[in-house]
Amino acid sequence: MIINIIDKELPMREERILFEGYLRTKNLKMTSPRETVLEAFLENEGHLSAEDLLAAARRIDPGIGQATVFRTLKLLSEAGLARDACQDEGPRRYEHAYRHSHHDHLLCVGCGKIIEFCDPAIEKAQNRIFGSYGFKAVGHVMELKGLCADCSPGAGETGKV
Repeated sequence: MIINIIDKELPMREERILFEGYLRTKNLKMTSPRETVLEAFLENEGHLSAEDLLAAARRIDPGIGQATVFRTLKLLSEAGLARDACQDEGPRRYEHAYRHSHHDHLLCVGCGKIIEFCDPAIEKAQNRIFGSYGFKAVGHVMELKGLCADCSPGAGETGKV
């Protein structure tokens, strides 16, 4: 049991150190509210809206304000710990960035389900496209939108766009 607790705390400690270092570069301090938001973010894998993060932070400290969550989420993104997960029409969602490998997203426009995937053929094609236009690749975001099998029975069978 102790090993599991240590295993869970080590990555959080590393991300906390990175976040504190980033805050110092901005002449900011690690306040208790920022620490609460960081903890809530790190404890939740997946794709979180700011509202989701606010709810998670309030489970730790009911006094956390919405503005604190929004500002801290912006800082987490700037520090490289969080990144935009999806660009759908709803609220912007974020996911862990630090020590999380690259992937793309399938987004169901019916229910909002998000599926992460990485396809080597797509990655190869994107690199070919970068090169054919004389671009040096520094990153990309791919989001494919459609209806999942639950929202459109038979949708997973055709594979057609």
